[in-house]
Amino acid sequence: MEKSDTKKKRFWRIVLLILVIFMIPVTIRVYQLYSMVFSPNVIISENTYLFIPTGSNLDSVRQILLENRLLTNIKSFNWVAEKKNYKNHVYPGRYKLANRMNNNDLINKLRSGNQDPVQLVFHNIRTKEQLSARVSLHIEADSVNIIDLLNNEQYLSRFGFTPQTVASLFIPNTYEFNWNTDAAGFLKRMTGEYQRFWNEERKRKAEQIGLTLIEVSTLASIIDEESFWEEEKSIIAGVYLNRLRRGIRLQADPTIKFAIGDFTIQRVIKNHLEVDSPYNTYKYAGLPPGPIVIPSISGIEAVLNAEKHNYLYFCAKEDMSGYHYFSKTLTQHNRYARLYQQALNRQKIWK
Repeated sequence: MEKSDTKKKRFWRIVLLILVIFMIPVTIRVYQLYSMVFSPNVIISENTYLFIPTGSNLDSVRQILLENRLLTNIKSFNWVAEKKNYKNHVYPGRYKLANRMNNNDLINKLRSGNQDPVQLVFHNIRTKEQLSARVSLHIEADSVNIIDLLNNEQYLSRFGFTPQTVASLFIPNTYEFNWNTDAAGFLKRMTGEYQRFWNEERKRKAEQIGLTLIEVSTLASIIDEESFWEEEKSIIAGVYLNRLRRGIRLQADPTIKFAIGDFTIQRVIKNHLEVDSPYNTYKYAGLPPGPIVIPSISGIEAVLNAEKHNYLYFCAKEDMSGYHYFSKTLTQHNRYARLYQQALNRQKIWK
């Protein structure tokens, strides 16, 4: 009986040993697979974004990861990508990576297309070229493609703008965009923002002062260049509206700088006034063909809420503070203008 029990025990020890020997490679393989899927593979020191351009495939993504040294083990990434069929779910965009991210989380994020948006901020933009350059720093659209659309008369006409008036389309603010937005997508989004900005109340105010929405923006762009003091803008708006209603030429120096193409001019002189341009408001009555800069919200609000007064002139103060004197008569205005001209002479500012 004892011999039989001994044989049984020996048998089961052998079976157990065989199972253990068999399970070792299985366990190792299971651990390897688990590690490939769930072990940290993204090792970065700070928040990093992966940019996947439009038209990318799995090979493109892999190359970007390699070039930026974002993974510690590309082979494990490849294996998990294959198992999750990532090659058929490659979506462009901007994706935020986290330190110690594993392949499972990384590929799940990428194949979901749930990208992390960018904050696009633009203020104090003068030209379409500046706008295009600024925007292209934040979204995928190339600056050349953006400026081409901004100068495309046929394309802009579907939105009710021309290359001369399109600056009024853009309302300076902070906007959230998907990084892979193209030039057409950018303009479409800005059109929606423009329509939201011009609500019924603002439209009503524009109608009350006898200006179209584009004319409001055009006048606002001039006012923005005339003064950086917000409290003066509505007063200046009132001056220009008074001149428009009386048929007096605006004689706005910023329009001369725009016509010449040089906003660095500190002193507008007689030669400048000879420039033959529809933006020369010393030669031509009324508003110029379009905004001379992208107008600020405060400039637009200043026009819509222009102060009612009898001023027809204004002139920069001789203390160079940026503030202005306001006058009802040309005689009074000329007296202030002489003070300012003398101040420019003292500082040897000739142009």
